[in-house]
Amino acid sequence: MKTLYKKIIITIILLLCIFLVQMGWLDDQGKNYTEQGLKRALVTYAVARGLNGVISVAQGTEIAVQPVGVGLTFTPGQILDPVNDLIERFSTVVLVSGASLGVQRMLIEITAWIWFSILCSLMLLVSVFTMWKFRSEHSDSSRFLYKTTAVLLLVRLAVPLIAVVNEGVYLVFLQPQYEESSKQLEMTTKNVDQLEQNTKPPQLNANSDSVVEKMQALYNSAADAMDIQQQLASLKQTVSDVSQHALNLMVVFVLQTILLPILFIFIIYKSVIRLLSI
Repeated sequence: MKTLYKKIIITIILLLCIFLVQMGWLDDQGKNYTEQGLKRALVTYAVARGLNGVISVAQGTEIAVQPVGVGLTFTPGQILDPVNDLIERFSTVVLVSGASLGVQRMLIEITAWIWFSILCSLMLLVSVFTMWKFRSEHSDSSRFLYKTTAVLLLVRLAVPLIAVVNEGVYLVFLQPQYEESSKQLEMTTKNVDQLEQNTKPPQLNANSDSVVEKMQALYNSAADAMDIQQQLASLKQTVSDVSQHALNLMVVFVLQTILLPILFIFIIYKSVIRLLSI
């Protein structure tokens, strides 16, 4: 009786697999989710390269304040040096993640090939027929048939299934972190891009002979220097935030495109091995 129930359960599972293989719903969802992930990677890569570009320009920025012979020189670009390498490495990680999603998209196209789907369905039907028709379930030929069918089914459904589960994990756990960090990086790009205009003080006439004008120039320049220093302090805080958000996005992309797919493949592999040992 237990054997009968086991056969019924296995038959239902295999028929559901045939339905998934032939209907293509899982493939469509997998393609859609990999395309969405690829778009996110491309947008983030563009933001990272843009930020890297404005940082490179800002690194050469120098601001000179020279009232009545007293010279002060600010180099705000030097504050951005520590994060420049981080942004470059971050853009590389995002590019690799995009390539990983592109490979997954291509694998879904390959495994969804109509003749491969037909082959998988036929092997599943033959396995069901063999399980019910013959009692020698543990013969070498039956074992070979079941193992071959399991491997084909794994190849056929693993990639789109991983894409679907991976997107589910992203929507539940990673999306808030991705959206917040991406928004902050875009804002930082705009802030750094406006660094030179916002911090450059107006030109002052330091050659005037009037004592009043010299005092006025000294006062205005001191006020400008204080304003620049405040903006530099704000820039330092922005730089520290950039590092945090870049690392957050690294975690999102590494998890979604590298670690989670490897983990899911390992789980599917172990499940198939366990199924074959029953």
